[in-house]
Amino acid sequence: MRINLLPHREQKRLARQRQFVTLIISLAVLGAAIVALVHGFLAARIDNQLSRNALLKTEIAKLDEQIKEIDRLRDQITQVLARKAVVETLQANRNEAVHLLDQLVRQLPEGIYLRSVKQTDQKVQIVGLAQANARVSSLMRNIEGSPWLDKPALVEIKLVSVPAGPKVEPQRMNEFTLNFEIRRTPPAGLSPAGTPKPAAQGGKS
Repeated sequence: MRINLLPHREQKRLARQRQFVTLIISLAVLGAAIVALVHGFLAARIDNQLSRNALLKTEIAKLDEQIKEIDRLRDQITQVLARKAVVETLQANRNEAVHLLDQLVRQLPEGIYLRSVKQTDQKVQIVGLAQANARVSSLMRNIEGSPWLDKPALVEIKLVSVPAGPKVEPQRMNEFTLNFEIRRTPPAGLSPAGTPKPAAQGGKS
């Protein structure tokens, strides 16, 4: 008795082909799903990074504005401090001209006549006439001993003819140029106004 197995083998072959096609399709679907999943994950990461970058840019822009505002405030503070320093200097030196004129009157020896007084900041230059060189030396010593004047320096001294009046022979006098400085700090024992400081009074028990 003979049995024909050809149809059975053909059916198995077709079944294997169907299984293979099904496996290929499943793998393709699985690969596409994996690709889609990875793509979605990467897209989400990219979107998240872009959001962070945008936030950082916004915060950096805010910080830049704050830095500009700080710079403006620093400039304003510098200007205010500069004005304050000028006001303090003027306040501290408001009596300087008074001290200068007062000391010139006090320290000027007899026989000396001033022609001009010029002040530039702390430095003062006077031009005058002296009956003798000794008068100029005396003036310099007086300046050194003054509580408000300091550092006298003789620039030049020369003989000149000074008209004494009509029908009077010109007098021979010494014309001198002298520089000195004004002390900005009150000497010990004097207040900034130039008056002696009151002595401290101690009580007895």
